[in-house]
Amino acid sequence: MDIYQEAVDYLEAQHVPEEAEVLEEDVFQEEAVSCFLSPLNTEGVDFPDTPTPCSPEEMLERRLVVLKGVLESEEVYLRELETLLMPMKALRASAGTSQPVLSSQQVQTVFYQVPELRDVHQSFCSSLKARLSANRQSEFSFGEETAMRCRHFELEVGDLFLKMVNHISLYGGFIENYEKAAEIVRKCTLSDPRFRTIAESMMSNHSADKARTKYTFEALLYKPLDRVTKTTLVLHDLLKTTPEEHRDYATLQETLRLSRSFLSGVNESLQSKREVTLSHGMRRQLMRDGFVVDVSEGERSLRHLFLYTDLLLCTRFKHAGRGVSSRKQDQYRFCWYLPLAGLRLRCVADQERPPDTNVRLHTIRTKMYLLWQQLQQHLKGSKSLSMAARSRKKLEQMELMMLTHSPVYRLELHSPSGKSHTFLFSSLYELQEWREAIHKLTTDNIETVPPDLLTLTSACVKLRMTQHPPLHSSNAAGDDMSLCGTLSVAIHSASGLQEPACVYVCVEVDGFEFYDRLAQTHSSVRSLDPHWDQELSFQVDGAQSMKVLCVSQSDGQDETVLGRNAVKLESKTVSKRWRRQTLQLGQVEVTLSLKFCPHPLEPPGSTAQQLPVFGVSMETVAQQEGVLVPHVVRCCVEEVERRGMDEVGIYRLSGSTTDINMLKAAFNSGLREAVTRLRNTEVNAVSGVLKLYFRELPEPLIPTVLFQSLTRALDIQDINSRLDSMLSLLQSCPDVNHHTFFYLLRHLQRVAQRQDVNKMSLLNLATVFGPSLLRAPVAGLDHDGPTVDISQEVVVQVQVISCYLQCNNLPEAQTSLPYTEDPEDETTHK
Repeated sequence: MDIYQEAVDYLEAQHVPEEAEVLEEDVFQEEAVSCFLSPLNTEGVDFPDTPTPCSPEEMLERRLVVLKGVLESEEVYLRELETLLMPMKALRASAGTSQPVLSSQQVQTVFYQVPELRDVHQSFCSSLKARLSANRQSEFSFGEETAMRCRHFELEVGDLFLKMVNHISLYGGFIENYEKAAEIVRKCTLSDPRFRTIAESMMSNHSADKARTKYTFEALLYKPLDRVTKTTLVLHDLLKTTPEEHRDYATLQETLRLSRSFLSGVNESLQSKREVTLSHGMRRQLMRDGFVVDVSEGERSLRHLFLYTDLLLCTRFKHAGRGVSSRKQDQYRFCWYLPLAGLRLRCVADQERPPDTNVRLHTIRTKMYLLWQQLQQHLKGSKSLSMAARSRKKLEQMELMMLTHSPVYRLELHSPSGKSHTFLFSSLYELQEWREAIHKLTTDNIETVPPDLLTLTSACVKLRMTQHPPLHSSNAAGDDMSLCGTLSVAIHSASGLQEPACVYVCVEVDGFEFYDRLAQTHSSVRSLDPHWDQELSFQVDGAQSMKVLCVSQSDGQDETVLGRNAVKLESKTVSKRWRRQTLQLGQVEVTLSLKFCPHPLEPPGSTAQQLPVFGVSMETVAQQEGVLVPHVVRCCVEEVERRGMDEVGIYRLSGSTTDINMLKAAFNSGLREAVTRLRNTEVNAVSGVLKLYFRELPEPLIPTVLFQSLTRALDIQDINSRLDSMLSLLQSCPDVNHHTFFYLLRHLQRVAQRQDVNKMSLLNLATVFGPSLLRAPVAGLDHDGPTVDISQEVVVQVQVISCYLQCNNLPEAQTSLPYTEDPEDETTHK
C-alpha cells in the first residue's frame, strides 16, 4: 500500500463528519490567550496605573475564573498537540520504504519531545479538571455560606502547577531543537507535494461543537514554544488573585520563580523568531498604532492599539511619569491580540448618549475650561511655574476622561473563532483611517507563525509611532496660528457620486474639547447630486485643522464613507466673510463655504437646547439656519417628492396624529434626528407635518396685510393682468416668505402634474393649503378696516392660492443665502 496515501487516509480518518463547519484558520487561536491575561482587570485608564483594592473573597472569586480559563486553554492546547502528532505514525512507517516522505532521523527531529509534552499536559489538565469539578460539587453539598467558604479556601492547585513546571526542562529540549524541526518542515513543504498535502491539512476538532480548525504544520509546531512563554503570564495572574494567607500562595510563588528563571534562560534562543516570516514571504512589521477606547463588558478603557502586517495587538500603556529615573521607561502590558486572517469589521452608527453621560461630560468640559484659563494665567508669570505644572497635570487628567467617555463611533472586530472586540472613537475620520488600514491587510492574509507575545509587547516601546495619548494640553503654551472663536461651515452640495444615494456630510475640528467638535448635515434624499445648504457652527479653541467626510446611508446596511479630506485652518486664510471652497473627497466633490469670527470664548454652557421650529417666526428660523427656505419645508417637500407623488390624496389625507406630533417634536429638537425619522414615517404624516408647520406660524406665509390687496386683485378680469398684480404684491414680502412661497408653489405644481394618479388637482391643493398660507386680518389687531366673515375668507384663501398655482412663469426660489461675494475667494482642495 502507498505509504503516502496511508498517511492521507489516516488524517482523514481523524476528521469529524463532513457536515461539520470548517474554520479556515491556520493561526494561533486567540481564545487560548484569554486565560493568560487577567479577565478580571477592572483597572481604569489612570496614568500612572493604580490597582483596585478588593477583599480576599473577591480575589478568590477572580482566581476561580482564571483557573477555569486555564483549563479551557489546556484543553485547546492538548487538541493542538494531538493534531500535531496525528501524522507521526504514518510518517515513521513511510521512513522504512523506498520512497519515504521523511527519513527516520527527520521524523525524530520534527516530533522531538512532543509526545512527552502531550503526556505532561494531559496529566495536568485531567488533575486540574478533577479539582475544579470537586470544587463545584462542594457548592451543592453544603449550605450557601459553607459552600462559599469551601470554594474560597479549600481549593488547592499549587501542587499541580509546581509539578508541571518541574517538567519544564522538556521545553528546553524542544526549544533547542525547534529551528531544526521548523527548517525540515519548511523545506519539505516546498519540495515534496506529498508532505505539503499533509502540512497544509492539519485539522483540529472542537469538542464543544462540530467545528474544525485548520492549521499549517509549522503553526502547530510553534505551539509548544509559544506556550512556554505564556506560562509565566498565567502564573503571575494566578498569584495576583491568590491571597497571601492561602495555602497555595507560597507554592505558586516558587512555581513562578522557577518559570521566570527558565524563561530568562531561553530568551536568547527565542531571538530568532522576533522577526518571523509570514505567508508570501512577508515580515511582521508595525503598520499603524494609536490610542483607542476598548469596550469590555460595558467598561471603557483607554488602550494603545498596534496594527502589524498580520495581527492586531491591544496593550495597556503605563507611563513612566515625569521626574522619574531616566532608566525607567514607559511600559506596555499585554491585553489581547487578534489575527487579521478572516477578521470581519463592522462600523455602527453613532448612538445617543444617556442624559447622565451628557451631564458628566459637561462637568468635565467646564473643569477643563477653568483649568485652561488658570494655566494660561500661570504661564504668564515666572513665579507660578509650579502652579502651572499642577494645573497642566489636572487638565491632562480631564482630557483623559474626555477621551474615554466621549466617543460614540463603534468599530466591531469579529474573528473566525467567534472572539469579538469593540473600539470606540470620538472621530469618524480616525475610525475610517483604522478601518481602511485593517481592511487592506485582511485581504488574503494568512498567519503561518503565531506571535511571541512577550517579545512583541516588550518591543512596543521601541516600535511605537504614537508616544502618548492625544492631549491638546501638551501644547498649552498656545499657537498664534490656531483659531479661537466661532467657525461657521456651510455645506452646499456634492457631486461625482457613482450612483444615487442618501448621503450626509460630517465635519470635525480639532482643539480643546470644551465644546462639540463634530457636526453633521441631515441625510439627503436619494440623488446623484445631493444639496443641503446647511450651516454648521463650532466654538473652537486651538483649532488647526478641519476634517470632512461624505457618508452614504443604505437601509439595513452599514454606512459607507465615500471620501474624506482634511483642511488646514490658519488665521491668515480664514476671514469674517464667507469663502466658498470645493473639497475633493475621493471621487466625490463637496462644495462648502467657511467663515471665522475670532473672539474670547465663554465657559461651556449646559447642553444647549435648540430653538424650536414650530410656532416661531419663519424669519427667526431661517436666520438661525442661515437659509431662505427653512429646512423643515425643504426636507418635507423632498421626502414627499421621493415617495409620495403617486399617493392617492396626498396632502388631503393626513397621517396619524401620533406620527405628526413625533415629527414635530423631532424638528424642534434637531434636524438630523428629524430627517432620520422622516425617512421611516408614513408619507401622509410627512405631508401632514408640513401643513402643520404653516398652520402654526404666528404670521402666515403670505402676510396678513396683503389680504385686502389680494382680494381686490381677484376682481381684475384679465387673467394675465391679475397674475402680474398678484405677483407684484409679493415683492413687499420678506425674502424668506417670498422664496419659501415660490418654493412651495413649484412643488405643488409638480404634485398636480400627477393628478391622474394621486387625484390632487391644483384646485384640490389650493383648497388644502389656502387656509394655512393666507389669513384675514383680525379686527382690533392693528387693523381698522372692514372685517371678513369666515365663508368669504375661505373663498378668498382658495382663490388666491389657486391663481398663484395656475401661473406658468413663477420666479425661481432661492433656498439659501449667498455665501460668497467675490469669485476670487473660491478655492479647491484635493
